[in-house]
Amino acid sequence: MEIVYVYTKKRSEFGRQCNFSDRPAELHVDILPDISLAANFTVRDPCNVTVQCAEEMSEHEVNTERFESESRGINHVEGGWPKDLNPEDMEVTIRYRKKVEKDEHYQNTIMQIAGLMEHCCKQNNATDIYQEFFEEEDDEVVEESEEQPSAKTINVFRDPNEVKRTATSLCWHPDGNHKLAVAYSSLEFQRAPNDMSFDSYIWDIENPNKPEMTLKPVSPLVCLEYNPKDSHILVGGSYNGQIAYWDTRKGSQPAEMSTIEHSHRDPVYKVIWLQSKTGTDIFSASTDGQVLWWDIRKMSEPFERLVLDPSKKGNLDNALGAVSLEFETTMPTKFMVGTEQGLVVSCNRKAKTPAEKIVCTYSGHHGPIYALQRNPFFPKNFLTVADWTARIWSEDIKESSIMWTKYHMAHLLDGCWSPVRPSVFFTVKMDGTLDVWDILFKQNDPTLSLKVCDEALCSIRVQDNGRFLGCGSQLGTTTLLEVSAGLCTLQKNEKAMVSEMFERETKREKILEARHREMRLKERSRSEQSREDEGKEADGEESTEELVARAEREFFDIMEAEKKKEKINKVYFVYTHDALCSSVIGEEAFELA
Repeated sequence: MEIVYVYTKKRSEFGRQCNFSDRPAELHVDILPDISLAANFTVRDPCNVTVQCAEEMSEHEVNTERFESESRGINHVEGGWPKDLNPEDMEVTIRYRKKVEKDEHYQNTIMQIAGLMEHCCKQNNATDIYQEFFEEEDDEVVEESEEQPSAKTINVFRDPNEVKRTATSLCWHPDGNHKLAVAYSSLEFQRAPNDMSFDSYIWDIENPNKPEMTLKPVSPLVCLEYNPKDSHILVGGSYNGQIAYWDTRKGSQPAEMSTIEHSHRDPVYKVIWLQSKTGTDIFSASTDGQVLWWDIRKMSEPFERLVLDPSKKGNLDNALGAVSLEFETTMPTKFMVGTEQGLVVSCNRKAKTPAEKIVCTYSGHHGPIYALQRNPFFPKNFLTVADWTARIWSEDIKESSIMWTKYHMAHLLDGCWSPVRPSVFFTVKMDGTLDVWDILFKQNDPTLSLKVCDEALCSIRVQDNGRFLGCGSQLGTTTLLEVSAGLCTLQKNEKAMVSEMFERETKREKILEARHREMRLKERSRSEQSREDEGKEADGEESTEELVARAEREFFDIMEAEKKKEKINKVYFVYTHDALCSSVIGEEAFELA
């Protein structure tokens, strides 16, 4: 007899236990459509689609009794005549026919609506319930309504620490814009208190009471930027010059940092993500006069370096301190740097030598350029914010901006273009005022000026849809504002009008620049001529005797000229006297005659 022992176990206990976790969507396979396969299929037109759970219906026909009245011009009424209706009574027949036609019209209307509902409710077809059917009419209504520009406060996010710090940089979450990352630091050199926190925060715009996440750097963050390709990655520039990046899935501590010996020597005022295949390349700018390129996968040292020396010798002692940075993805080889000295340095990254990387400079400000940004619709035109003005430049004009605002009483500390309207830009000032400019509406004054807070506003960032914007203050208060629909809706023919305005102002500045160049050349030639004359006089130095002899000759020449003049005057006097005498004698003779 064979001994058998049976092991029993529940099926649910077999295999590995399923552990589910929350993680973002991943693309494993992307099968592109093959156009050549379309020839193997036949287009069905019309295409009958069955609808589930639909009521079954059948068609019924009824033969109606024909009357003699049809031959007399009375139309046949479907469904038969009522028994109490005399077909020979014309008035009653017409009244009944109208009643039936009215009912038929009602039934036809119901059937049309039912057809539309059936089309919308088909379970096998998807319907976009958010589709805008009357978008053009809405635009016309907005233009006709002449809505006054306005802005209202949505939320206020305050620094949760006791020692308040400046909100130096803002960055919107790239997916959905429902989060706002704020970098906090104190830019007062050697005046920061010992108990000041180094933390920066990520806020949910609907929850101002508590930050959603805390970032813990080793030094206060001056700037912060989300990775546009991976919304979980942020990179920040620190006050001590180091670069660090965070992965929000891994916690509050930085995932990796640059080494202190290969980092910047001053605070990092701007970091920007580069357009690359890996999506891991960044570059940073600091007031130490350097622009460094990094790969966050290897932060031990930068893989490229540029010294902003205007003499193009690469001397770090003569370098211009960088405060702002601009990079346009449509121009991958070009970037621009705003400096502490009020100059905008245009650079070409792909130049062969370091000296050729600095292409040209634009001069027009008296202080540090806190904001530098190209127009998102016209990249050849860029905005600079510094000292008491905001200026709009053209790449073709080096000596002067093509448009500028008036000089304000308070310093301008930041600014940016609207991402949806080419004619609108925003500036914030030291007196806590937000200015909204619409250069198509008026150029001398802002379209909207709003007092946001009592302290200085140091940073501003606009959401991608142009409707919400955040303003960071000196005491760490970030105010979320919503602007009116007119300021975030593209107007009719706005692009063409702004393009024409920029071209007109660029042409005007080119004419003025040519005129100034001509005047400078004339002035230079005059100065050279005067130097040559002075040189000739210096070369031909005469002795004292020669100078006395030359003075005597000039004196006697003058005397001879005076004598000749006296002789000529005497002859003229005698001639005129004789003529007068002869004329008098002639008159007396005429009288005697």
